[in-house]
Amino acid sequence: MRAVLASLGLGLAVDPAPAQQPVDVELVLAVDVSLSMSHEELEIQRRGYAGALVHDDVVAAIQGGLHGRIAIAYFEWAGMGSQRLVLPWTMISSLDEARQVAGHLTADPPSSARRTSISGALDFALTLFQESSFRGLRRVVDISGDGPNNQGLPVDIARDALVSRGITINGLPLMTNGGLTTRFDVRDLDAYYSECVIGGPGAFMLPVDDWDQFAEAVRRKLVIELAGTGRSQTANSPQPLQVQASDYDCMVGEKMWDDRSWRWPAP
Repeated sequence: MRAVLASLGLGLAVDPAPAQQPVDVELVLAVDVSLSMSHEELEIQRRGYAGALVHDDVVAAIQGGLHGRIAIAYFEWAGMGSQRLVLPWTMISSLDEARQVAGHLTADPPSSARRTSISGALDFALTLFQESSFRGLRRVVDISGDGPNNQGLPVDIARDALVSRGITINGLPLMTNGGLTTRFDVRDLDAYYSECVIGGPGAFMLPVDDWDQFAEAVRRKLVIELAGTGRSQTANSPQPLQVQASDYDCMVGEKMWDDRSWRWPAP
């Protein structure tokens, strides 16, 4: 374009777009803070992610990539429009930088909000990628949640929008109710995440059956994501899973919410 303008005698200088900084992975951590979570559980999540980022195995995975650095963003989500960006895009290439990020994550207490919109969270993650000043060899969303989508676009449509852009979505279904259920729970949340939420190259999920497993699960999941070695395993939970349910109803959460709304209409 500059050569064309010069040949026309216009004398205009056109500056090139700023180059994006290359990293091995652009990683978005999307963390559920819906009202089904207690304050203690919200704190377990924050501490789990903060602790994982400074673990030797995670730092080694970060530094073992082609560039030896990643870009990470962290937000908490609930219903449509309830997304709180806790950590904007930040580069990590060393233990010191990982410690700074961990300190940022634990600086302010988390807060919960109503409803569950996994699709809204995925759409917010897509916007973060579009605004990123980094260029990752891979782009990954790591999304946790303790229930199905019940607000916003159907979750499989939101998933497909990211996957079509080469983004991988990995899942951390929180099956931590100890056998107690509410009218908005699905017993096979792992199958729901497998069929309706995760997708893209190497996509996998790692169910958490007890909060005591959470910190280890997050650490192991990050190592797999940063190393790009998602794989199917089934024994000794927590393990990465990559199963496929047949004919799964991805609108199960919306149907449960509609049934609740019909029985107990809002004032």
